[in-house]
Amino acid sequence: MRATGEANLVSIVLYGSAAAGDYVADHSDVNLLCLLRETSFASLQALAPAVKWWTEQKHRTPLVMGVEELRRSADVFSIELLDMRESYRVLWGEDVLTTLVVPAKLHRVQLEYELREKTILLRQGLLLAAGNTSAIWELLLRSLPAFATLFRHALIELGEPVTVSKREAVQKLADKVGFDPGAFLQLIDIRERKADSKATDVNELCGRYLKTVEQVTAAVDRMLDSSEPTGAQTT
Repeated sequence: MRATGEANLVSIVLYGSAAAGDYVADHSDVNLLCLLRETSFASLQALAPAVKWWTEQKHRTPLVMGVEELRRSADVFSIELLDMRESYRVLWGEDVLTTLVVPAKLHRVQLEYELREKTILLRQGLLLAAGNTSAIWELLLRSLPAFATLFRHALIELGEPVTVSKREAVQKLADKVGFDPGAFLQLIDIRERKADSKATDVNELCGRYLKTVEQVTAAVDRMLDSSEPTGAQTT
């Protein structure tokens, strides 16, 4: 990337599980944030060969943003940017995230929206899977990190200290809200290769998983509606 667009390149940042230390091979993505001074078509074309090579290594396409765009987006991407700022590593260039201010005012709204949206998408995915065991496993293992992230942000809104571990976030929210975390913890064990999926009835696990997601979404909605905003971290 430096060779093809260094004059326009502000920084390249590693974020997500690879930076947080809970990367799981075959399941986790290697996430890069690429910040540019300007994001014209010509600038993107200059970076395209490097990005093509990167994606050929089976990595996700980098998130490309302008520096000012990143700052102006902090209110609508509060969940993503709070997580990014919590665990990241600058691979090259300026550390823009260290001074990024993430307003708390829309964090609660985004949290409820994301919980409801991902619950609906989970149901749609299960309908499309149509009983296909492999497809159901893929759906469960792919959706788990997203729900664990939202559980962690529910804890933030409820005034709990920030936690990075998926397992800890699930257990803490279960204690706070009052639901059975068994399906999530079992799926985390399978994802981390601490348990064998072949010894698990995927349909039974999926039933408990979906029920838990629906219970948590409803419970968090009620708790957030009945409590004063505690606010996410903003500095």
